[in-house]
Amino acid sequence: MAALPNLLSFIRLLLIPLLLALAWNGYSRPFLYCLIASLLTDGTDGFLARRFNAASKLGAKLDSWADFATYLALPFCGWWLRPDVLRAEAPFLVTAILFYLAAVVFGFLKYHRLTSYHTWSSKVLAILASIVVLSFFLGGPGWPFRVLAPLAVLSLLEEIAITALLPQWHANVSSLWHARRIESRAGDRK
Repeated sequence: MAALPNLLSFIRLLLIPLLLALAWNGYSRPFLYCLIASLLTDGTDGFLARRFNAASKLGAKLDSWADFATYLALPFCGWWLRPDVLRAEAPFLVTAILFYLAAVVFGFLKYHRLTSYHTWSSKVLAILASIVVLSFFLGGPGWPFRVLAPLAVLSLLEEIAITALLPQWHANVSSLWHARRIESRAGDRK
């Protein structure tokens, strides 16, 4: 059972080329089913890891890589399947994407890896983003991206602050407050 969360993250990684191929070829219904499978595995892997005490650095890394690849793939899928809506929401989406990339690049520059914090704010954001993205690909309006973008920026600013604060990489840092506690304990040991 301990390997199941990692397997789910790996499946999510394998779904990304399929998502891209389906969107590129305009297969919106199969794309939607594949996207739902991806979103379900994203929510389930972390739950199972915590439930069965199977959380690991490898699992955190796999989940972060699957998140990273999915977040990079979905704008392309949206562009191929609903370019008119994406064009109208571009300023909001581009802002969120730029902050996401800034957090990733900052983490890579400092730690030479994805940060894998899985903060509370990023978990709430993942739930909200899943709802908005699913609604979008079901043919819903694009305006929810206008609400989601500022929330994404706030969550990503927290991740950037955590990276700035922690001298060494730590997976699964719940919040900036937790990062401060980690930093103060590290300072006490010196």
